Amino acid sequence: MVRRSFKRLDADDFLLIYKTYIRPHMEYCIQAWSPHLVKDIQTLESVQRTATRMVSTLKKLPYESRLHRFGLTALERRRIRGDLIETFKILTGIEKVDMEQFFELSDTGYNLRGHSKRLTVNMPSGPQKVFL
Repeated sequence: MVRRSFKRLDADDFLLIYKTYIRPHMEYCIQAWSPHLVKDIQTLESVQRTATRMVSTLKKLPYESRLHRFGLTALERRRIRGDLIETFKILTGIEKVDMEQFFELSDTGYNLRGHSKRLTVNMPSGPQKVFL
């Protein structure tokens, strides 16, 4: 739809349109439904890859170079960052969610340089150690 509506886009116009209309749809509730299958991850990333080709002056550049020029990051990296932010909010009580539904503070004897937030993730198949 964006391609049909705009014949020529410069980088500033593209960023405004992309950040306003396209990326929010791809990231809506992403921490809840985060894609795990490689094909789903590649499908989401291909939307961003295709969208960054819409600026004709940067069309021939590799994907990573286009991202760098626009000041964007790969969607997978944004999902990881969002997961870490959400984990921090749950651990610090900013989100009013029972932490023990998702994590347990681990009391292992490992010294992680004074880090007190070692976690055990509660998985249906049994607890799994994860250091965050």
